[in-house]
Amino acid sequence: AVRGRLWGRRVTPLVTALRDGRLATHIRHCPPIRLATCSQAGPSRARTSASMKYGKYIESKRRPEWSDHYIDYKGLKDLVKAQAQEAGTGETSFSPRTTSLTIQRINNKKDSAEERFFAKLEQDVDKVSKFTEHLVDKLRADLNKLQSKVVNIESENQATKDVLIKEAQRIGDDFLQLEKYVNLNYMGFHKILKKHDKAIPAAPCRQFYVAHLHQQPWVQGNYSDLLVSLSNVYSKLRGDSSGTKNDDAAQGFVRSTTKYWVRNEDVSTVKHHVLQHLPVFQHDTNNFTGDAQLINSVYLDNASAELYHGRLDKKPGAIALRIRWYGSQPPSIAFIERKTHRESWKGEESVKERFILPDDKVVPFLDGEYSLDNALADMDAQAAKKGKSVKEDEKEKFIELFTEVFNAVDAKQLRPMVRTQYMRTAFQIPFDSTVRISLDTNMCMIKENPEDGPTCAATGRWYRDPELPIHRTEITRFPHAILEVKLSLKEGQTAPTWVQELLDSGYLTEVHKFSKFIHGTATLFPDMVRAVPYWVDDESVRPSMVASAPLPQEAAAVRPVAEEPAPSGTLLPKPRVHRPGKATPEMEELTHPLLGDEPTLKLMPDPDQVRGFGSPVTRRAAAAGEPSWLMKALGLVPRKLTTTTLMKIEPKTFFANERTFLAWLHMAITVSSIAAALLGFASGGTPDKQDAAITRHLVELIALLLLPLGVFMVVYALYVFTWRADNIAKKKAHHVDDRVGPLWLCGLVTVCLSAIFVICCIDFYEVMHQPDAPPHGP
Repeated sequence: AVRGRLWGRRVTPLVTALRDGRLATHIRHCPPIRLATCSQAGPSRARTSASMKYGKYIESKRRPEWSDHYIDYKGLKDLVKAQAQEAGTGETSFSPRTTSLTIQRINNKKDSAEERFFAKLEQDVDKVSKFTEHLVDKLRADLNKLQSKVVNIESENQATKDVLIKEAQRIGDDFLQLEKYVNLNYMGFHKILKKHDKAIPAAPCRQFYVAHLHQQPWVQGNYSDLLVSLSNVYSKLRGDSSGTKNDDAAQGFVRSTTKYWVRNEDVSTVKHHVLQHLPVFQHDTNNFTGDAQLINSVYLDNASAELYHGRLDKKPGAIALRIRWYGSQPPSIAFIERKTHRESWKGEESVKERFILPDDKVVPFLDGEYSLDNALADMDAQAAKKGKSVKEDEKEKFIELFTEVFNAVDAKQLRPMVRTQYMRTAFQIPFDSTVRISLDTNMCMIKENPEDGPTCAATGRWYRDPELPIHRTEITRFPHAILEVKLSLKEGQTAPTWVQELLDSGYLTEVHKFSKFIHGTATLFPDMVRAVPYWVDDESVRPSMVASAPLPQEAAAVRPVAEEPAPSGTLLPKPRVHRPGKATPEMEELTHPLLGDEPTLKLMPDPDQVRGFGSPVTRRAAAAGEPSWLMKALGLVPRKLTTTTLMKIEPKTFFANERTFLAWLHMAITVSSIAAALLGFASGGTPDKQDAAITRHLVELIALLLLPLGVFMVVYALYVFTWRADNIAKKKAHHVDDRVGPLWLCGLVTVCLSAIFVICCIDFYEVMHQPDAPPHGP
């Protein structure tokens, strides 16, 4: 919002409610342009080069067979120029509220550049809309034909399956091309409207027309059902078999999880790759539309943010407690979940455990009024309705987990603190958790207790009242999608090769131990936290955090309120809501209390460094991603890792790097000093011309061997120091020790000393075979 971005361009119920000052409890699926992937930034923007104008860019990226169906950017640009010339000689935009039918205006003509511009703009919007609808209908028809072919695929041979797999890949690739087409035109309309307002500031139209653009079918449509259908086709071609559903009251999950950031414009490409190997998991087919499901998670913490700091420091046994529900409707049941951190270097895995409570029992549970006996009685009654009985082992697990969570809530005085809300697309063979991939989009974090209204405890609720307005400082929208790779592998079992292909594609950026709870708490409660995660310094995350920062006058006004809290349950006056689309001068001066003046991290790679799946690597990408010959020679090339564990970076790590650098310099200076002294000593002597060449230049030869060695040590030490310091600063997940460089240096020292030994032996031999030669001077 600070930089003029229109957060929440898609008019989903959530975004509409936020603009109206209300919190929605549901989100509709997003438009087609990202294979129905939800994102708060609207259709993904085309990747334009900084040095290339958009007119040339759109010409270079358009498909030849679709050339007649793109936005006429050049024609609209010419009309903007003509309109600017007409506006320069005409009257200003000011006019009274009344008019006269007999007063003639300056430049009063029917076919003005302004009329032609808006007519052509509307014509191009309609052209893109109709062509998009035509392509989607064609893809639906092709997909229906493919589905009819795979009905009895079990009886077909492998050759037939391979042909059908290629056809499914072709449909998926065509859908990605359609997304690129829509994004290219979408960005073109934004660019030309921005150019119009810049050229004709007296008659701005961008803000109004962008809102009109958002209502177009090709922007607001939801075609995620195509993804689900394509996923079902792949599942039948693979012959996937479902696992067994776990209906236990207490459930536990032990698995390794790695989290990645994904650019919004790459979400569809990642989805298409994953669904070729894993089906889209539909938790509830009756209430599941599209490929994603809304998830709300209310995290608990206390006034000192104890759970936040425990999870941030990765203390052994640190827990996170949350209450989660699924779907767009108000919750009827809630999942009480506890995540426990374990040290991976000890061979332990983090654990997620949960049990189920009815919605009306959550508040009594948090207040300590819903005891274990009540929970067991309700569990037995629920099982009796189904004609079943609760197993003893299941009851023991439930008792243990319920008691531990109940005691933690009571002892730590935990209350609802922050909510995470997002659309999740899960890829998994039903009820088989061996390999599970989830993709979270449209992610936002919200304060569960309003700043100027009654808290959840005052209203007797465990989640925020949807009717209460949301201030700008009570919500933050994360700019990227979050992909999680969750593996539950047996000992000796390795991850599938397609997972490694996904990791090597360049579309994913690993962010070690990223946490939605930690990010939301650090962004929305800067006065409560004593430490922040490292990723807040990333340049791509800063704008979203700054957008939630309080204005200077708001921060000053909040301090007295903190000293004298209002009575419980009173409704304070609502502050003015700053909408994201309006970048006022005050908004432009926003600074988040936890951020410095400039970002210090760049975790996301440049778009031109993305390798893709099976596509040839460009020269620029190869130059950026391929290690240099010096790194290969010194053994500084990172190894391929299936699971990455990043070391904990502390200040002493940087000091250790400096000490190593100084140790190499000490050795290099010693060798260089010896060589320089020998050269100085040799220049003062006058050896006999009758001596052999080696004898006459013995000292110079030794010095010329040692001096380059000292220079090489200095260069090596400086190179390794800068390389290691860069990796430590970026927290890259590969080793920072040099395993080859010291061996090279030892080898060079050995060669130099051996050469000096051979030269001295030759010199000694020559001296011994010249008995009549006069003795050498001192």
